[in-house]
Amino acid sequence: DVQLVESGGGSVQTGGSLRLSCVVSGNQRSMNCMAWFRQVPGKEREAVATIYNWSGGPRTYYTDPVKGRFTITQNDTKNTAYLQMNSLKPEDTAMYSCAAAQYGCVAGTRNGFDYWGRGTQVTVS
Repeated sequence: DVQLVESGGGSVQTGGSLRLSCVVSGNQRSMNCMAWFRQVPGKEREAVATIYNWSGGPRTYYTDPVKGRFTITQNDTKNTAYLQMNSLKPEDTAMYSCAAAQYGCVAGTRNGFDYWGRGTQVTVS
């Protein structure tokens, strides 16, 4: 079985930074597409950032509220994704979950993702 394990969440003050990590383990470790989602109680899960591998190299997607503040990266073996979050705001408070797709995905949506992590809480005050 494939598992995704997130880490790096925590509590920070407004303007602070956190770096989330998502490690893929199991039979299928190389993922062509990885993404971070977030959800707060009572709201739908939101796609925060996606990184996917294209013929010309990796491409990224960010939801508008995080553009210029968050950066998604993936390691060379495509089994770990990171989300560097800077200039954090209280509205960034959420449960952040990682998702991965072995082949393709639709950036900015939940479509195409085969595997999901349980999440790590981020609280900004």
